[in-house]
Amino acid sequence: MKAIIPVAGAGAKLRPHTYTQPKALIPIAGKTILSFIVDQLHSAGINEFIFIVGYLGEKIQQYVELTYPNLTTHFVYQNERQGTGHAIELTKNIVGDDEIFIALGDTICDFDVKEIMDSPYSMLGVKKVDDPRTFGVASIGDDGFIEQLVEKPSIPKSNMALVGIYKIKESYQLYESLHSLFVEKKENYGEYNLTDALDRMLKNGVQLKSFKVKNWFDCGKKDTLLESNATLLKKSGGNVPLQHSYKESIIIPPVSIAEGCKISHSIIGPHVAIGADTTIEHSIVRDSIIGSYTTLFEVVVDNSLIGSDASVKGLSRSLNIGDNTEIDFG
Repeated sequence: MKAIIPVAGAGAKLRPHTYTQPKALIPIAGKTILSFIVDQLHSAGINEFIFIVGYLGEKIQQYVELTYPNLTTHFVYQNERQGTGHAIELTKNIVGDDEIFIALGDTICDFDVKEIMDSPYSMLGVKKVDDPRTFGVASIGDDGFIEQLVEKPSIPKSNMALVGIYKIKESYQLYESLHSLFVEKKENYGEYNLTDALDRMLKNGVQLKSFKVKNWFDCGKKDTLLESNATLLKKSGGNVPLQHSYKESIIIPPVSIAEGCKISHSIIGPHVAIGADTTIEHSIVRDSIIGSYTTLFEVVVDNSLIGSDASVKGLSRSLNIGDNTEIDFG
């Protein structure tokens, strides 16, 4: 089985951070979004990965090759963003007839990967949402099999949203369905959607079964990213380097502090993730994500997302600061 991870999106809702960093490499709870996905699939036995990259794709490739040197990896460039269906179609020659596991590159979900892989059916992850109009939506029978799939319906027949996790056994039929969309120029909201191809597979008699994910962590924008960071830190308990003492500082768990950080006369936590080699002095930081090689001095930071190589001095409350920034409130 091969894993396909589309990570070509520009991440507009997470700007200014995604001007210099792909969304998949945004840190959360001590790891990148991409590492959560790859580690989860690799631990279940998948060793071959196809990454669909685009904007800042060279950073994705460098990160993967450095972090996962023992995996078999392929990088496919989606130069024109024409939707998830178009992205998956680009992998056809690499996949062949193998089974595939598709995980969208901004989707962190809590589920039993091995159980889904061992199922004799193609499986699609779903979760109940309050407003399904902005998602692919599945109509599901009492037996768990999917009866219909619709992308962003104006009048949804179901509140079960597709979460971006798909195990497809019939990869040949999927690529045939994608090809037929392109031939017929069947676009949806200006894009070729994977949801439409899967619905075409249903109409052609392929059985697709649903499974409910336990948790679905939204990493698409600042507020939900911080909420997901807090939840994942609670789940993991955080991580603080052993034998590190932070001078006259209080650490309130759960927090994740990377190696090389210098913290003094500060209060850190709860729900804080700090990148490597960051310096924090005379500050209070809670419910925030702080990048690597960043300096905070005499600040109160709450509900904030601060990039790498940033410098913040003075008093503040809520920030959304990209990489290579300097702010002095003094």
